[in-house]
Amino acid sequence: MEGFLALAPDGLFPVGGYPGNDDHGRTLQSGLDQARLRTDMLNGARFLKSHELSTGKLGATGFCWGGSTVNFLAVALGPDLRAGVPFYGAAAETAGVPRIKAPLMIHYAENDPRINEMWPSFEAALKAAGVQYQMHIYPGTQHGFHNDSTPRYQEAAAKLAWQRSVAFFRTHLS
Repeated sequence: MEGFLALAPDGLFPVGGYPGNDDHGRTLQSGLDQARLRTDMLNGARFLKSHELSTGKLGATGFCWGGSTVNFLAVALGPDLRAGVPFYGAAAETAGVPRIKAPLMIHYAENDPRINEMWPSFEAALKAAGVQYQMHIYPGTQHGFHNDSTPRYQEAAAKLAWQRSVAFFRTHLS
């Protein structure tokens, strides 16, 4: 719809796929081999980058666990990732931040203490490494504000974040 080639892997596929709600999804996800799951996401990104329909300019976005995966991919892929847009994802490990070469657009909910408490050290590491980034906090929102299948969904914030994200990808992947 936006003109990008996309791959949307379901990390819960090995246990039957996304169960339809976040609580059950978190329970299933916690039982997975996390190293294997990260390797699967990394291999998926590499597959997409080399796909015959790809321009070779790789971007990544994700939500919650997927947001932390975007930060992981930014470290793991270095210059092979051209743009990253994590939504309320856990920050990359500080030691890995210097390997990030992609510009990032980071979306946070205002009311998300566990994720937001990671921001000061993540921002300091991004600055120290010279990583180009933008961070947006959406007032009155909670973790998962972009997920329209939960009561936390905030339509106006979700639409604004998505518009910003698509424009960011157009700038860095075109």
